[in-house]
Amino acid sequence: MGLPLAKMLLAEGLSVKGSTTSVDKLPLLRNAGIEGFQLKVAAEGIKGDIEGFLALTDVLVVDFPPGLRKDPKSDYSGAITKLGRAIETSGVKKVIFISSISVYEETESFTIYTEDHEPNAISASGREIISAEKILSQNPVFDTTVIRFGGLIGAGRHPVKYLAGRSGLANPLGPVNLIHLKDCLQVIKKVLENDIFGEEYNAVFPLNPPREKYYGEKAREAGLEIPEFDHSKPSVGKIISASKVMRELQYKFSEGI
Repeated sequence: MGLPLAKMLLAEGLSVKGSTTSVDKLPLLRNAGIEGFQLKVAAEGIKGDIEGFLALTDVLVVDFPPGLRKDPKSDYSGAITKLGRAIETSGVKKVIFISSISVYEETESFTIYTEDHEPNAISASGREIISAEKILSQNPVFDTTVIRFGGLIGAGRHPVKYLAGRSGLANPLGPVNLIHLKDCLQVIKKVLENDIFGEEYNAVFPLNPPREKYYGEKAREAGLEIPEFDHSKPSVGKIISASKVMRELQYKFSEGI
């Protein structure tokens, strides 16, 4: 999501800096008109010119995942702590933290979660993201708005591609909670335009069909093999409410799922 967001902001006439862990991607950023920095944020410390990256910056968008699948020992909250300390001394006063609805636990009753619900995930990744949210939100030196996005689709990305042809998939009745990339970008834009910081927003498309029905239909539309779901165990899931985004930001989702 980072590069499309940067391009959208550039089109609005803003100056944009971008970071990457790979030196090979710096030309890609430069060619897009982005001032690129090679940075790696870790619990052990931050490698790269973090001072130059944050200097003269009005708003910092933090958008990198815990990465526990690649490295189960990764200390994400430790990395966010290091980043928070760098922000404190940089002069940056506004932060947008791109979070995830994985901070909410799935239940057999398909709990409907709003921002009034305390994040309750028990997975390692979910707990790390909850911790990261608190580290940034509770820092008194700068104001953080947390945006929890659902599963990302768009720009050639869709979960059905990874589910097609598989069998024994769990939670056939569990609701989907997805959002299109274009809507993600516009929600961020709304936060920036309205200068709303110190808030939390859940952002998913406001329709939540069952997984089996939804992915079956999407597989047929794409000419893919229909995924098969396991009905031998009760389904668990959740429904994420985007009512606050629609109400406070007066946002209307433009892209379906």
